[in-house]
Amino acid sequence: MPKSARCCAGPANGCTSLAGDDGLARLTVCARLDGDRTVVTVSGDLDLAADQRLQRALRSALTDSGKGVDLDLSGVEFCDCSGLNALLAIRQQALDQSKTATIRSISPAAERVFALTGTLSLFEPEGDVDQQDDASHSEAAAVGSDQPRPDPRIEVAQLRRAMQTRGLIDLARGILMATFSLSAEEAWNVLVMTSQNTNTKLHRGAQQLVDSVRGDALPEPVRQQLSTAVAHITAERDGAAS
Repeated sequence: MPKSARCCAGPANGCTSLAGDDGLARLTVCARLDGDRTVVTVSGDLDLAADQRLQRALRSALTDSGKGVDLDLSGVEFCDCSGLNALLAIRQQALDQSKTATIRSISPAAERVFALTGTLSLFEPEGDVDQQDDASHSEAAAVGSDQPRPDPRIEVAQLRRAMQTRGLIDLARGILMATFSLSAEEAWNVLVMTSQNTNTKLHRGAQQLVDSVRGDALPEPVRQQLSTAVAHITAERDGAAS
């Protein structure tokens, strides 16, 4: 079973390390106070195995902050819908406490998940949003017309969709794991590659895969790209093992 260990003292100035059965750290969450905010640096794998411990560490950092948390995700090597769900949950908890959760920096592995779900903009610092709004208003004034401000209902819909599709995506990943003898990470990568190569939202591709198991035909372009992705992932695995 995974285990967590404190590698330095203090609830707001310490690190929590999650290790696997081999004793190697899979996830490290370090928090430090920066004025009235807490900077949280997350490194390693954000997946189902780390879900609950990650949420506890983020909640602790949020509680210790005055105005919220700033996330440094530049050290994240793998992120799936479980990791995204944990980050979305801490953002909602921050809003409930009249605080904010922002992302200061992000790795390509983590950014890919946010891009697929359209949720990265939910973590933009307030200053960046204000600058974007100012630029929009300046441009609108130049052409003599007002540009519509972002609809908060769109933000709520993005948040709800990302959190509600987690079970569907996990189900699709389980189907791939059972069908092609893939690991959880390999199945996730197959879903992402297929989504990107068919220009299909991740949750939509997952739904098509689940529907195919229930008897519906998988669209031919999706089937071809899925087969290509599985072949690519398994070839990489076999090549690394040899």
